[in-house]
Amino acid sequence: MYRPYTSPIAGLSPSLDVESTIRGLTQDFNMNFNTGNYDQVANLFSSDAVFMAPHHESSVGPKAIERKLREFGEAGYQDLRLETTRVDYSGDMAMEMGRYSVSIVRESGTNFTDQGKYLKVWRRLGAWRIVADCWSSNLPASSQQEKPQQEKPLSIIDKVSVISSDVPKSA
Repeated sequence: MYRPYTSPIAGLSPSLDVESTIRGLTQDFNMNFNTGNYDQVANLFSSDAVFMAPHHESSVGPKAIERKLREFGEAGYQDLRLETTRVDYSGDMAMEMGRYSVSIVRESGTNFTDQGKYLKVWRRLGAWRIVADCWSSNLPASSQQEKPQQEKPLSIIDKVSVISSDVPKSA
């Protein structure tokens, strides 16, 4: 016999329940990062979670993820803003997509805002936990990194490989 699913919260459909939970956890991520509570952000990840930041090696597991988040905070990342644009789910898996902006203060005191998109994969392991998280900036890679000090231009001799005259010529 068919029985319709009833939500534990009266008046809510199951999809709104999952979506609102994921959106709430994302705001917890946001708030805890901005207040320097990197351990609390890392607690949102599963034990085998993968955190994939652009231009960095992947971090696996909450401790490594906490270290990476702390590294970003110490590098001047602040005022993170996450906006969830879509949540899809099936059973105990959910996928969240969204947009982000973050202010980055460099050692020189200059400040710029990075904007982009992110993708998180969540799994319900008793509680919802992030199992994969990655983001991608909308800015070109060259604008995200401080330009190295001007290097002396190479002379033409430095650019060209000269083959010794005693090397036999081939046809």
